[in-house]
Amino acid sequence: MPFLSELIGTPVSDIDGKVVGKLQDVVARFHGELAHPVIEAIEVRQQRTKRFIAFSDVALLLSAAIPLSRKVDDLKPYTPVEQDIFLAHDVLDKQIIDTDGARVVRVNDLELVRVNGTTLVSNVDVGSTGILRRIGLARAEQQVFSWLKIKAPQNYISWDDIELLRQDQSMRLRVPVKKLSELHPADVAEIVIDLNRLQGGQLLEAMDVEHMADTLEEVEPDLQASLVEGMTDEKVADVLEEMEPDEAADLLAELPKERSQDLLALMEKAEADDVRMLLAYPVDTAGGIMTTEYASVHPQLTAAQAIEVLRETGAEAETIFYVYVTDSEEHLVGVFSLSSLVFAKPRALVSDFMIKRVITVHPLDDQDEVAQVVSKYDLLAVPVVDDENHILGMVTADDALDKIIPTAWKKRLPRFFR
Repeated sequence: MPFLSELIGTPVSDIDGKVVGKLQDVVARFHGELAHPVIEAIEVRQQRTKRFIAFSDVALLLSAAIPLSRKVDDLKPYTPVEQDIFLAHDVLDKQIIDTDGARVVRVNDLELVRVNGTTLVSNVDVGSTGILRRIGLARAEQQVFSWLKIKAPQNYISWDDIELLRQDQSMRLRVPVKKLSELHPADVAEIVIDLNRLQGGQLLEAMDVEHMADTLEEVEPDLQASLVEGMTDEKVADVLEEMEPDEAADLLAELPKERSQDLLALMEKAEADDVRMLLAYPVDTAGGIMTTEYASVHPQLTAAQAIEVLRETGAEAETIFYVYVTDSEEHLVGVFSLSSLVFAKPRALVSDFMIKRVITVHPLDDQDEVAQVVSKYDLLAVPVVDDENHILGMVTADDALDKIIPTAWKKRLPRFFR
C-alpha cells in the first residue's frame, strides 16, 4: 500500500478520464474502537478551487493518475467535520508523541494499508527513509543497501502508539491525558523536555495535580520554574503541596522572591513550614537538599506495633528503607532497616534490634561532605540532625550525589530505596 508522500500531487481523473485536479490531502477519522483512523475522503485542488471527494468514489489509490469510479458531476459530496484529521496538514512534518518510546518525534511520512476492504493509516515513518521517499531518493537508498547486502533501516511507529499534538481554537494543546497518566513520570518528563516551553507547560497543566507534581520532580528546577510560569498561583500551590518538600523548595528558589512568598502563603501550613525551613539553609548544604518526610517510631514499641505505625504513616515518607527511632523530644536514638523489622519477632522491642550508633550529618554540612558520607558507609539515605541531636530530615543518596553524578545519569539509577 502507498505512503502519503506518494499520493500528494498525483492527478485525479473521473471515470471518463477528465482531470478533476491534483490530490492535496487525505482525510481520515476514527471509527468506534478502531485504533487506526479510517480514510474518509481526499482533498483535490484545481487552480484556486478545491473539492472533497468521498473515498468510496476512489477506484484506485496508488496510480500514476488516481481514477474515480464516477463522472465528475456524479461525485458524492463530502463535508469535513471537526473530528477529521487532514493527514498532510495536521500530521505530516508535525511533532507527535510516541507513547511507546516516550519521546517526541517528527512525522516524515505516513503508511496507508487496506484491511478487510477498509483503508486506514497503519504506521508513522519517523526515519530518514521517509524524507528520502519524499525527495524521490528512496529507491536509490534501497539499491545501495541491496548492494551492501544489508537491510535498509526502517523507523516506523504504529499509529496506536502515537498521540497527535493538535491545538484547539484558542491555540491550546489537546493533551492525551489518559495515555500520559499511564506512563512513568520520568517518561512524561522526557516528553515535556522535548517540547517547547509553551507546549510543555500546557501538557503539564492538563494533567491532574499528583501526576504533574511527579513529573516536575523529574526535571531540573530552572525548567520547573519555566514550566509553571504561566500557571495560576492556586494551581502551582496545589502542585507544591504534592511534591517532596526538598523538590518544592528547589522550585520555589528558582522563582521570583515575591511569587515564592505568595505561593507559600497559599500552601497548607504544615507543608509550607517544612519548605520554609529548607529554604532557610544554603542550597548546597545538607539542610538545603534534605527532605523532611521520613519514617520514625518510638523505641519502646514492639516490632508488631512499629509495623502498624508505618502502615499508617509510612506513605508520607520519601523512603522507608530506613526507619529512624526517636524519643518523645525527637532526639535521634537509633535506626533500623525495613528488613530488620520484617525478621524481628513481633513482641521484640524496637530498642532491642535497632542500631544505636547512627551515622548522621549536620544541616550546614556541605553537599560534597554528605556525598562522601553516603559513599563511605554505602548508605541509601543519611539523617540530618542539629547540635542537640534532633532529627530534622534526611538526605537520600540520589540528592547527595547530585553534584557528582550528572543528572541525566542519576535519573536513570534504580530507585530501590523508594
